[in-house]
Amino acid sequence: MRRLTPALATATALAALLVAGPASADVNGGARDGYGTKATYAPGQNPRSYQRPPAGFAPVFTENVSRHGSRAATDGEDADLVLALWKKAGAAGELTAKGRRFGPTAQALQRAMSTVGYGDLSGRGKREIQDTAVRTERRLPGLFRRIADDKEKIDVVSSGQGRAIDSANLYAGALAATDPALKPLIGPTRTDVDQLYFHKAAGGAAYRDYLANDQRLASTLKSITDQPATHRAARAVLRKLFKGAFVDRLSDDDRVAAATAVYDLYAIAPAMSDESPGGKGWGMDRFLSKRDAAWFGYLSDAEDFYEKGPGFADSDITYRMAGVLLDDLFRQVEAKRAGTSDLGAELRFTHAEEIIPLAALMGLPGSTEGATTARPYTYADNPWRGASVAPLGANIQWDVFRRGSTYLVRMLYNEKETAFKTGCRPVSPGSTFYDLTELERCFGRTPAAS
Repeated sequence: MRRLTPALATATALAALLVAGPASADVNGGARDGYGTKATYAPGQNPRSYQRPPAGFAPVFTENVSRHGSRAATDGEDADLVLALWKKAGAAGELTAKGRRFGPTAQALQRAMSTVGYGDLSGRGKREIQDTAVRTERRLPGLFRRIADDKEKIDVVSSGQGRAIDSANLYAGALAATDPALKPLIGPTRTDVDQLYFHKAAGGAAYRDYLANDQRLASTLKSITDQPATHRAARAVLRKLFKGAFVDRLSDDDRVAAATAVYDLYAIAPAMSDESPGGKGWGMDRFLSKRDAAWFGYLSDAEDFYEKGPGFADSDITYRMAGVLLDDLFRQVEAKRAGTSDLGAELRFTHAEEIIPLAALMGLPGSTEGATTARPYTYADNPWRGASVAPLGANIQWDVFRRGSTYLVRMLYNEKETAFKTGCRPVSPGSTFYDLTELERCFGRTPAAS
């Protein structure tokens, strides 16, 4: 999460809108929302409740786009910042009882993350990815038997970043462990930066300019951050750890920065649960009230919403570049239909920076509404939540079924059967299966592309 700094005073009307929305969501929103995109993974549906394909259809292909599993923080900056403050307060005798307990906990969490490797998969993250692979094989046993019998290939591709490569290899290894006959058919993990790290590739140049130079983006995020609620929450967080006089001597900027660092440690702690003492968790929720965690979770979500998600309603700059990934999802299925593909599965491993824009481009649940300048993003007005859209281990999967010359596609979003966007017609009301030709029509695929 970007280091939060207060901005200049904002327009009264805008501030009123901002305060009204998240304040109610702090109370009504689920605790999971407070973790934002650092929320750990859980499948969204019991596999036993999946719909059966229409009569006569058999699985012939599956593909996914998966975020890497739970990980350590990408660096030690947050722990360094708050522990420096903790040591200063300790030397001055200005720690609270909770503050005295906080320091050793934060130090132990920092050591655990350093041991795992900053940015690398935690024990929980490895298990999340492996378990997802096993559930995929169990969902489609007939497909994987066919892949083994027909010697079809399983293509594995990653962004090239360490945690995505590790996720790809763990997923492939778990598949092979469920059926050793698959092992020689799984290709070595290859890298495709343009497709799976597009926000840093050539196709993301305009997007990077937006992040760096768009004044509407900058002013909107400042307006959201620099609210009285942020300063109240920052004081509340720090007063749990430090005596009031110590907190009062900090500048507004330092209070918000320190409280944000405490929140960031709170948010990443569940991802590191395997590395906690006895595997029982770090207990970071002792140091943040649910209300304050929800507020900082909202600020984190707002940043991701505007920088990666639906963003401003009159612009697609945050998700247009995900077209390369959506194109490949279609291209793989179309090649299967055309008889030009020898693949049984296409497995992709990437990051939140790719999952979030893809969800917006596809119109997946929670990612359908942009915000306007007059009515900015709040929990009260918009369903977008990082914990639902792109938790650690998030995935989008397409299963493909064939009967004769007809191909059907079923989509799972975080392993929950999910309808395609509004305007796409399933094969029957309430069905989660869609004719490929209908999806091509709905998404504007040209005849040449099919």
